[in-house]
Amino acid sequence: MRKFFETIRNIFKIEDLRKRIVYTLLLLLIYRLGSFIVMPGIDPTQLSNLNAQASTGLLGLLNMFSGGAFGNASIFALGVMPYISASIVIQLLGVMVPYFQRLQREGESGRRKMNQITRYLTILILLLQGPAYMTNLHAQLPVSAFLVSGVWYNFFATIILIAGTMFIMWLGERITDRGLGNGISIIIMVGIIARLPYAFVAECGKRLSDPTGGFLVLIVELLLLFLVFVATIALVQAQRKVPVQYAKRVVGNKQYGGVRQYIPLKVNAAGVMPIIFAQALMMFPLLLSKFDASRGLAATLSDFTGFWYNFIFAILVILFTYFYTAVTVNPTVMAEEMKKNGGFIPGVKPGKKTADFLDSVMSRITLPGSIFLAIVAILPAFAMIAGVNNQFAQFYGGTSLLILVGVVLDTLQQIESHLLMRHYDGLMKTGRLKSRSNR
Repeated sequence: MRKFFETIRNIFKIEDLRKRIVYTLLLLLIYRLGSFIVMPGIDPTQLSNLNAQASTGLLGLLNMFSGGAFGNASIFALGVMPYISASIVIQLLGVMVPYFQRLQREGESGRRKMNQITRYLTILILLLQGPAYMTNLHAQLPVSAFLVSGVWYNFFATIILIAGTMFIMWLGERITDRGLGNGISIIIMVGIIARLPYAFVAECGKRLSDPTGGFLVLIVELLLLFLVFVATIALVQAQRKVPVQYAKRVVGNKQYGGVRQYIPLKVNAAGVMPIIFAQALMMFPLLLSKFDASRGLAATLSDFTGFWYNFIFAILVILFTYFYTAVTVNPTVMAEEMKKNGGFIPGVKPGKKTADFLDSVMSRITLPGSIFLAIVAILPAFAMIAGVNNQFAQFYGGTSLLILVGVVLDTLQQIESHLLMRHYDGLMKTGRLKSRSNR
């Protein structure tokens, strides 16, 4: 414990790191304050129906990612999900469209162009989601909740929603440039954490009101949550190291190379994206049935604790894990780069044989990773079946837990780098902290 407090003291001794932490916290405070600012023309005392709608299902997930702004009819109601959707589309186009592949190879200039295209696509998505959100508000809230109405009000409200999301994107970029960690990821994490106290208090109230062992059940729930959290950290950090031998190079009278290094192939290279893709696909039948979940396939897939919903959901997560791993990890490019730098895998010929070997290794380690990811994805359903309330059950797995673990590890890794660079002890006893970006 004394070592921990000494490390915290060392963090604030580093002026640059201290400024980055304070800057990040101030921008996050602005974001949290904005999530409670209700859109002009809406009576904030009549939002009970909207909050009830945003407590379960897909809208409950969107409300969690926005830190409750969706249910508050806030100017930040749409959050950063439109930007995340646009980023996913651009990333997929980078695999299928030659123009985007060329931009990826252009380095920093190509990255700036792709970021600009992502912003334009985000605005296009917002032009669709903004009016849809306003339509939902008119359906959920009584007429008396709108102090102003009409076509022009909906138009200006849509502009406010678009401006709110673009402002959040700007905050995220500022955090990335001058703060600590990836700004957009930290904003999403803060939105998720903001819902945790409400969910925990509700669960405590439910358990403590039960005189027959409710407190013991709460202790067991917290213990299980801790075990799931530790297992998820192990999933995020798990990797298979492939040895690479670099041949000696002679430059002048000196020899370089001749050392063995390792390529860390991650067991879960796809991260949280397979769960997001699978959840989006599971909502299509409900959308096609015009939100009538009382019959047909929509009725089956609207039962989040049902067998068929979770079985199909798990299968989709496994399939999307393989798909997204194939999109993000290219063994052919890795083999070419290795050959270009004079490297080879012992016992494997350079070129196509190396690419085939890396592909087979990725396929083998992705299978247990995808199964574990599918189990993590459906854990909230088991928690709800066990009697945990819907909001608190979301922290037992799924996107919320993976985002929390991933962002926390990445942020701690940046702090670790600042400490080690200035010859301070790191956050761990070994002085090294693994993260998703560790290579």
